[in-house]
Amino acid sequence: MTSQDHDKDPHHVASAAVVVGVDGSRGSDIALHWAADYAAHRGRELQIVHGMGLVGTSGVAGYAMTLEAIAEAARAEGREVVERAEEVARLAAPELRVSGKVGADNPANLLIDRSATAFAVVLGSTGSAGTLAHLGSTLLAVTAHAYGAVIVVPDEHAVADRTGGPVVVGIDGSPISEPAIAAAFAEAAERRTDLVAVHVCSDWDFGRFAGTSTLIPDADAEVAESAILAERLAGWQEKYPDVPVTRQTYLSAPAAKLQEYSKTAQLIVVGSHGRGGVRGLLLGSTSNYLVQHAYCPVMVVHQERK
Repeated sequence: MTSQDHDKDPHHVASAAVVVGVDGSRGSDIALHWAADYAAHRGRELQIVHGMGLVGTSGVAGYAMTLEAIAEAARAEGREVVERAEEVARLAAPELRVSGKVGADNPANLLIDRSATAFAVVLGSTGSAGTLAHLGSTLLAVTAHAYGAVIVVPDEHAVADRTGGPVVVGIDGSPISEPAIAAAFAEAAERRTDLVAVHVCSDWDFGRFAGTSTLIPDADAEVAESAILAERLAGWQEKYPDVPVTRQTYLSAPAAKLQEYSKTAQLIVVGSHGRGGVRGLLLGSTSNYLVQHAYCPVMVVHQERK
């Protein structure tokens, strides 16, 4: 994605809202407050959604009444969760445009569907964002399969609302990194902070492979990768001349390096590689690890699907 393509991205039109998944849990509340502040500062509507996970359930003779009673209880609970979340969001940001939605589908499908036209989808690293969902399946399904940007906000044991520190973007050298670079520059400019571009030459953690030095990139390779990184950033630095940029290149272990940066960063930004091939699996494992273990919010940015 070039800087010109970024300007035409449907996720960045005026009507694109910030979507947050809620379920009434502590982790959901932290994500809700973060999303309300994020939407307010960007002049975006906040859409609050709650998935009940009722699609696919059906009754047979003797059970239909019981299932309907369960469904009605789930709907009542969902409405209560969303109404409470709307009140919390309006108190946090009185000028914010807020809407709510209770959906019968499971939380992951509901958030993925909304992501197609969202400015960003926000969810907590704890909580389920729905009644019958499982945290791991919801979190990883949304970060893997959504459109555009997904932001995962850490729980109370990390720092969800850090205002100091840089935006950090992880870059692997493939075209998949371009949407992440675009988002990272935009976030750094919006926050008026520095951008740290981290490029790791290999996905492997070489500390686990003692005695296999033939697999380890040498110093010349690191220099070459640094030059490639500078070239990849040049166009964006021209578009955002007021964003100070620091470039860092490492030989291996992207997840560990980015997790360390998350201890002081406002936001970590990474790309998503889809689900195909060994390389995609390895790179996907980096974003999967970060959304579960980072110390600050993590934005996973997906390449536009053809």
